Amino acid sequence: MTKRQIKLGAFLWPTGHHVAAWRHPDAPADAGVNFPHFVALAKKAEQGLFDLIFMADQAAVFFDTPDKLSYNSYIVRFEPFSLLSALAPLTKHIGLVSTATTTYDEPYHVARRFASLDQISGGRSGWNLVTSYNPAEANNFGRDSHVPHDERYRRGREFAEVVKGLWDSWDDDAFIRDKDSGRFLDPEKMHVLNHKGEHFKVRGPLNVARSPQGQPVIVQAGASDVGRDLASEVAEIVFTAHQKLDDAKAFYCDIKTRAQKFGRNPDHVKIMPGVSLIVATTEREAHAKSEHLQSLIHPKVGLMQLSQFIGFDLTSYPVDGPLPDLPPEVMVSSRPALLTKLAREENLTIRQLYTRIAGSRGHWQIVGSVKQVADKLEEWFVEEGADGFNYMPPMLPDSLDDVVDLVVPELQ
Repeated sequence: MTKRQIKLGAFLWPTGHHVAAWRHPDAPADAGVNFPHFVALAKKAEQGLFDLIFMADQAAVFFDTPDKLSYNSYIVRFEPFSLLSALAPLTKHIGLVSTATTTYDEPYHVARRFASLDQISGGRSGWNLVTSYNPAEANNFGRDSHVPHDERYRRGREFAEVVKGLWDSWDDDAFIRDKDSGRFLDPEKMHVLNHKGEHFKVRGPLNVARSPQGQPVIVQAGASDVGRDLASEVAEIVFTAHQKLDDAKAFYCDIKTRAQKFGRNPDHVKIMPGVSLIVATTEREAHAKSEHLQSLIHPKVGLMQLSQFIGFDLTSYPVDGPLPDLPPEVMVSSRPALLTKLAREENLTIRQLYTRIAGSRGHWQIVGSVKQVADKLEEWFVEEGADGFNYMPPMLPDSLDDVVDLVVPELQ
């Protein structure tokens, strides 16, 4: 039996995941459109033996009042698929995972893009399957309102089925390319999909050869009941958010059990919670780094970010008062439920809650010495709360450098 090893993803966000990272003196404020910056990050992650680079995406600006929007550093950035395609020839081993929505895209487009990236990278592409949570995306695709939660997931399941079917359009040896006979293709090794379903009608075949790895890796982050089913059925990596080990262990067990019910080997489904790490050689130094970043948070940005992630406008509520009860239609999503639970358990005000999530948007945060950080990651891994972690660097490039140079050797 192969010994388990911690898997590591580098979830790259232009200047880092902390909401005030762009204001740090060591962060390039133009990171979202700075290609050499991303080249350096990709090479650093590969040097640190990370398994993959992970890129999120939304097909819209989180629209707000012009005043609030003027403080938001996340407005413009590279489209991630284009960025990963450019990074592919500049890296050798690291996986390249990009987000693509099943709500505002078409299966043929997605299947073709990721199969192409897999060919370009020599078998390193991955698709982060999302059903879109940003309501503003609807306004860019002919809709006045966002698609309802359950409908998004029904479409998402069928979307994934079509994409996976298109990826099987060709056998590995379908293309003979025999110059003497003039025969380019063995038609017996072509598989026409002819899918007809509730949401899609797709004939196929795909006009890209079979992926070097068979099929690109699928990543999914659903935490609701229908989201867990989708992840357990189709994903090789499940990206999730937990604050406590007991919650992580319960989720881990649930996904593995569901995967088995779908006839899959649960060991082939890797659970990788998001984690934000601020690390230094001493605990005191790490906390000083954290406090510096926290001091840079603009109140308008903190409140705007919390409203976005909780799915409810909090601007009319006292910032030093408690989080209000949220409507049932908001609480159906996992992130509002997680943040509400955190606020209630720790009796946090709105200001304290937005400060708390400023670096990780509700994901697990660790601030400490190298040994403290490595020991906590090891505990979650050994106790089966995680197969690895999707690292969300608070500030780039420094936070990634710290993990590669300090934490990875300690874990080894």
